[in-house]
Amino acid sequence: QGQLVESGGGLVQPGGSLRLSCAASKTIFSIHAMGWYRQAPGKPRELVAGITTSGTTNYADSVKGRFTISRDNAKKTMYLQMNSLKPEDTAVYYCNMGVVAPDGFHDYWGQGTQVTVSS
Repeated sequence: QGQLVESGGGLVQPGGSLRLSCAASKTIFSIHAMGWYRQAPGKPRELVAGITTSGTTNYADSVKGRFTISRDNAKKTMYLQMNSLKPEDTAVYYCNMGVVAPDGFHDYWGQGTQVTVSS
């Protein structure tokens, strides 16, 4: 963790929306597969959404239709738009990027950002 900087988390009421962002904190040459993961207390980390270099996306069944993953290659940034949030979406969200850096290929992780959905 620590190679990517995340932002956008916070407290939101059920039915609300949040947009998470993730940007590389170090010099990178290119980004390959990217994904958003989340981990709730007492549960294992799970893949929420992923996107390949070609743009193919996949989503966990629990978030399909509500979450959208996207990227901005020029800014070396990825996003997760979360709509119609539910209490069960509460978790720490982590971004992951496979990147080519000056010293070779690496699997980068963000520090995590807390998303809490509660009334």
